[in-house]
Amino acid sequence: MRMLVRFGGWRLILTVVGIAALAGAFAIVFGSASRRDAIVVARQQAERRATLEAGTLIADVGKFRVLPYVLTELPDVRGALVDRSPTAVARLDATLRALTQQTGATVFYAIDRDGTARSASNAGDSDSFVGYDFRFRPYFLEAMRRGDSEYFAQGSVTGRPGLFLARRAGPAAAPAGVIVVKIEFDRIERLWRSAAQMSLVVDRDGVIVIGTQPDLRFRTIAPLAPDRRRALEASRQYGDRKLHDAGLRFADDGSARDAGGLRYLVIEQRLPVLGWRHFHLEPLQPILAAADFRTRVATLILTLVLTGLAALIGWSGLRRRRIEAAREQLETEVAKRTVELTDAYDRLQRESDERARADSRYRAAREELAQANRLGSIGTITTSVAHEVNQPLTAIRTASENSLKLLARGRIEQVAENLSLIVGLTQRIGAITGELLSYARRGRGAPKQVPLDEILDGALMLVGDSFRRAGVTLDIDRGPGLPPIRVGRIRIEQVLVNLLTNALDAVADTPGGRVRLLASTDGDHIRLSVEDNGPGVAPDMVETVFQPFFTGKRGGTGLGLGISREIVADHGGTLSVARSALGGAAFVVNLPRDGKEPL
Repeated sequence: MRMLVRFGGWRLILTVVGIAALAGAFAIVFGSASRRDAIVVARQQAERRATLEAGTLIADVGKFRVLPYVLTELPDVRGALVDRSPTAVARLDATLRALTQQTGATVFYAIDRDGTARSASNAGDSDSFVGYDFRFRPYFLEAMRRGDSEYFAQGSVTGRPGLFLARRAGPAAAPAGVIVVKIEFDRIERLWRSAAQMSLVVDRDGVIVIGTQPDLRFRTIAPLAPDRRRALEASRQYGDRKLHDAGLRFADDGSARDAGGLRYLVIEQRLPVLGWRHFHLEPLQPILAAADFRTRVATLILTLVLTGLAALIGWSGLRRRRIEAAREQLETEVAKRTVELTDAYDRLQRESDERARADSRYRAAREELAQANRLGSIGTITTSVAHEVNQPLTAIRTASENSLKLLARGRIEQVAENLSLIVGLTQRIGAITGELLSYARRGRGAPKQVPLDEILDGALMLVGDSFRRAGVTLDIDRGPGLPPIRVGRIRIEQVLVNLLTNALDAVADTPGGRVRLLASTDGDHIRLSVEDNGPGVAPDMVETVFQPFFTGKRGGTGLGLGISREIVADHGGTLSVARSALGGAAFVVNLPRDGKEPL
């Protein structure tokens, strides 16, 4: 404190004001950048979470879409709906009940051409659909007219909302009826809710149909036109719900506010289901609070550093002035002594008659001159020491002034290089988002040119851990120069995952189990082969294994190989089974390199 007082009151005031101004400017610039970077990082993490959520929903719906198509081919469907054979009805009830347990669907049911449910997976239960008239339901009417339908509504029997996937059985000219699977999304809502974020799915009218906030279901994110509101209420698609406003307001900058005024970061995605849109909302307040905390810490550190530098400069200036004052005092003393010696010498010259006394005075003067010479030497040494000390002080002052100029120009990055503690802190906080990812989007997707290696790597990423846990050897044989192939990447990955998983199951009880994936080119075709050393496939079963619901695995659905063959066929290729060189089965996929538009 005493040093600062000597430094000068006005200099102290200017220093304090300067430090405060620099810290304030730094807080504004760094705070703005910190908030902006925090939002960018949070948005990237939110996009990964949103993609994962949307992928979960798309995959859940996608795995059920194929089932009505498969079920319409069962012979018991016509027997139950057209012939109304009790035996066929009983067998179909059992099939639908087993399929419900295996797939996790809410309910399967079969409706005859007149709109009456004749068979259901819940037949015999208290809430059985059998006997109910569904001819007024849009999905029944549309499936009878067009062949298939997807419709989300509140159930007319259970009162529970869900997605209805319907497929007409038989040709349009002579339909047997309609096969329907109902999917409820309670599991997905619980899964999303466990992440402690807000997620919503809205239909074309902006009505929330799925979400982590149960009180927002069947509310709207935008005002409904009066005529559309009347039409929805008249259709009873959502039962007696009045479709009130959810209180969410979305802005063009990718944010939203709820009824309580809280702001959210919004990620919007379109879903390939009934024109639905998926909204992932993350609260902005914790994100901005963390950024503001980083700004306060960085500003405090900068203030302490600037204060230390100012104190060091003040102490250095005070020390320099003290050295200069000592040097001036020494020079004055030397000059004074020099005058005295000169007077003494003059007196010796004038008093020649007093030689003895003069000689004594001379010796005394000579002794004093020697002392003056020593004092002069001390002055020189002191000046040299001051110069040597001043050089590092000047360098320190120059570096400090340069940092102040960089701060004034807003070149925060270069100043941050000198503040290692700030850099360390900034780099550490920047690294709790990352990675989010992924088995993600699942869906049909448009075909495009994809490197074959990426498809192989994607499939291996999904099943590799299963092989490692099972202790089964997985060999990869990639031919040289594998070309890109025009396919729907996710669908071909699904085929490889199915084949690799089946191969893993086939060698589960085989000592030294081994699976091999081979990829090669054959003219204009790509050949992918999955081989194993398991028990193999009997010659009379090579076509049976591709039939729906045929399975040799405990708990299997029997749909994997059939679906895989359909996917490959959609791309203009073939899937066949042969004898493996390893001793087991070999499932071979042949695909044209240029592909074709999937059906």
